[in-house]
Amino acid sequence: MRPAGGSRFDEEDSATMRLVRIALTAAALACTGAAEAAPPVVPPEAGLGPVTKLPLPRYASLKTDRVNLREGPSKDHRTLWVFQRAGLPVEIVAEFETWRRIRDSEGTEGWVLHSLLSGRRTAIVNAVKGPDRSAVPLRASADDGAPDEARLEAGVIGSVKSCTGTWCRLVVALPGRRGDVDGYIRQNRLWGVYPDEKVQ
Repeated sequence: MRPAGGSRFDEEDSATMRLVRIALTAAALACTGAAEAAPPVVPPEAGLGPVTKLPLPRYASLKTDRVNLREGPSKDHRTLWVFQRAGLPVEIVAEFETWRRIRDSEGTEGWVLHSLLSGRRTAIVNAVKGPDRSAVPLRASADDGAPDEARLEAGVIGSVKSCTGTWCRLVVALPGRRGDVDGYIRQNRLWGVYPDEKVQ
């Protein structure tokens, strides 16, 4: 038996529960509709720097012969290293305001002010791996059979004038030689250009 007046309370409870169920169903439908109608989330442009909108990573070179490599993107961070070679090729791997995170050919990374970098392309001759550690030929033309203009030791830096994806035209200043030496070198013998990259 129900207690006196129980029927009225049961009806009110039942009505309340129906309203709750209706409200929950409506909310669920609204959320589903919103999810379907919401525009897709667009991730940041892959491979582009957030500051310059230029490709990341990309190669650049040091503008001066004294560049402080810092632990973080501000002058408050400690200096990890001091580069003392203008024209040294570096790879920009990140951007933050006026700072660029760079990596050198040996894998050392840190932050430098963007004003200390140049867009001028340079490259460094890679060390030869394996038993044959002879100097790398700089050819008169982009041909393995062409005569040598010079033979370059590992660590020599030159200005990259162009690259085809296989060969690069490189201009270097060598001790004991008057004027610059202009020639062609296999692209895979350089650090400062990407494999198959074309430079004009």
